[in-house]
This record gives sequence, structure tokens and C-alpha cells, in this order.
Amino acid sequence: MIYALLVGGAAFLVSLLVGRPVVNALRARRLGKAISEDAPTTHMVKAGTPTMGGLFIFGTVALVTIPTNLIERRSMLLPLSVLLITMLIGIWDDRGTLTGRLGRVGLTWRLKFVLLSALSVGVAVVLYAALDAHSVNIPWAGQRDLGLIYIAIAIVTVFATTSAVSITDGLDGLLGGTAAIAFAAYAVIAFAQGQAYLATFSFTVVGALLGFLWYNAHPAQVFMGDTGALPLGALLATVALMTGHWLLLPVIGIVFVAEALSDVIQIAYFQTTGGRRLFRKTPIHHHFELLGWSEPQVVMRLWIVGFAGAMVGIALALSV
Repeated sequence: MIYALLVGGAAFLVSLLVGRPVVNALRARRLGKAISEDAPTTHMVKAGTPTMGGLFIFGTVALVTIPTNLIERRSMLLPLSVLLITMLIGIWDDRGTLTGRLGRVGLTWRLKFVLLSALSVGVAVVLYAALDAHSVNIPWAGQRDLGLIYIAIAIVTVFATTSAVSITDGLDGLLGGTAAIAFAAYAVIAFAQGQAYLATFSFTVVGALLGFLWYNAHPAQVFMGDTGALPLGALLATVALMTGHWLLLPVIGIVFVAEALSDVIQIAYFQTTGGRRLFRKTPIHHHFELLGWSEPQVVMRLWIVGFAGAMVGIALALSV
């Protein structure tokens, strides 16, 4: 655990140091985010804020992981590969949310769906065939082998988690903080299982996110964009599957679940009631804003909920 925490601390320092030049470079290249018309009007002042901050989050993770946590730990090639693939997808997608001329070259939602589906299948097959992962840990009931059905479950887990985490990215510091809490929880779980390498990787992500939050704190100097959000979701699912405690994802990632469900419920309610809305705006963090909560209040309160979920998730994992 000491080594894992020290590596996480090093990742924080690296992220903090590379963050400023990356933010300056993004600003110099005018890679500013265009704000959606569906967002609350108070968000319009954020137009032009540099995006693609995920570049220095996961640049840091790769830079720290390769020398500290890859030698004789070939299983780390899976999360590193997931990181690279989803970051490239995110960069492509972010190009469609920029102000100015680059805003015409982003991903279509159909192509994004196909790419994330293909990634989910790839991760599931590697977990099953190469890492011999085909079970679930159930609190108080122990481990249960699932056989081939594990592949289908893993596909759904990666795709759903990636989508839910991406939806959560919408307020300064919201996703960075809730994701750091979730990865810290899985780091503790992995260490308790004896998977020190996976705990080290998870704390590396935590450290990189803390460095990012230095620049993403309200009012944000940079957004992570899908360049950061997509890798976070896919990596969180991958780590959860590698621990066998993917069943606890809805608990540890309770904020992500609430954000995604608010969208689903709003759409279903709108369609079944002929145009009425249950929430003022979704995802649910916008609903809280329109209720009168300030942006920092929404973020801090969702961090608190995420931390509570993480504590319960760790407790349940330790009961196996």
C-alpha cells in the first residue's frame, strides 16, 4: 500500500506540473469548448474555456505507470490499451464541441456507439481469455463462476459505465472529484485482494485527477472533455471487472448511476406524458442548479454522496 500511495502522490505532482503548459497550449491553439444551448444559461460564460484536459490526466497516468507499474505486470497492458483507445475516441469527439472551424469534424452518435461497443467487446474478451476473469464476488456469498455469460455482462458493464461517467461531466470539478473517489475505493479493494499492481494503477489515476482538479476547480481553467471522460468510464469498468467486484459499481459509482438514470427517466417521462418533464433539466446536476443551488454546492454535495457510496462499497467488498 505504501508503494501504491507514493506512486499516486508522484502522479499528482506530475499532473500538477504538466497541467499549466498543457492548459496554455490548448488556449493558444484556441481549443475552446462551445457550450450547448441545452445547458443552463449561467453556463454561457464558460464558452471558449480550453477543453481536452484529459490529455494531461492520462498522459500523466501513462508516464507514471510505464516505469513504475508495468515491468512483469503484463495485465496492466489492458487498462493502458483501454486508456489509449478511449482517449483517441474522445479527442475525435471533442473536435465536434469546439468553438470555430473545428466544430464540424466530431463523431456522429452512431459511430461513437459502434466504437464504444467494439471497445467493450474487446475488453470483455481479453478479460475472459487472457486474464482468466469469469466470476463475480457477491457480498457475504463469496465468489461465483459465471462461465461464458461473463463476456456478455462485461460488455454491458464497460459500455454502460463509460456512458454514465461521460454524462456526469458537466460542472467544474464534478467528474474529476467523483471519479477520484471511485478509483480510490477500488484501489483499497484491489489492495485487500492482494492485487497491489491494480491498486497502484488506481491510485495513479487518483493522483492524476487531483492534479487536474487544481485547474478544473470552479471557475475552471480547463475542461477534461470526452478526451478525459470516456477513458475514466472505461477504465473504471475495467478495474472493477479485474477485481471481480463489478457488482458494486452502482454503489461506488452512485453519482454516475443517478446522472444516467435522470436522463433515461426524463426521456421516458417526456414520451409517455406527451411532453411533460419530471426534472427541470437533465442530467440531474443541472436540475439542482435550476433549483437554486450554486455550482460549487452541487459539486460538493455530489462528492459527499459519492464518498458515502464508496465507503459502503468498500465495506461490502470486504465482506466477501
